[in-house]
Amino acid sequence: MREERERGSAAESTGEREIEQIRARKLREMEERAAAEKAGRSSGEAILDHPLVITDKTFVETVKRYPVVVVDCWAPWCGPCRMIAPVIDELAQKYAGRVVFGKLNVDENPRTATEYAIMAIPTLFIFKGGEPVDVIQGALPKPYLEAKIKEWL
Repeated sequence: MREERERGSAAESTGEREIEQIRARKLREMEERAAAEKAGRSSGEAILDHPLVITDKTFVETVKRYPVVVVDCWAPWCGPCRMIAPVIDELAQKYAGRVVFGKLNVDENPRTATEYAIMAIPTLFIFKGGEPVDVIQGALPKPYLEAKIKEWL
């Protein structure tokens, strides 16, 4: 009789642990869903942890779609552009879910380059709510770029 009670008690505590794990998992899912809705995207939409390729056709839609967007205006022949490319990739991973990064090749997308009067590359535009709020020109160090981005979060 005593053994049956101990087995029942062990099964009960195992069941309680399982319920607590389910409760914790559901709470995490609800928090993720709430954060996704707050960021202005549907809960089924993936978090972007890499820069998007932006073109003349997708530019306006992209900067309006996400709350904060950093657009790296670059060209393949540009040495400083190639220098900051890994930094942009790192920042895209670090700020995934909060900031969307995009890359606009100015040689292939002259309409946007002309519209924003891009005279030197790399040029990074920061958009908030679909509007340009800051411009960074040149291959600047990661801490500087990160500080500028944090200003708009």
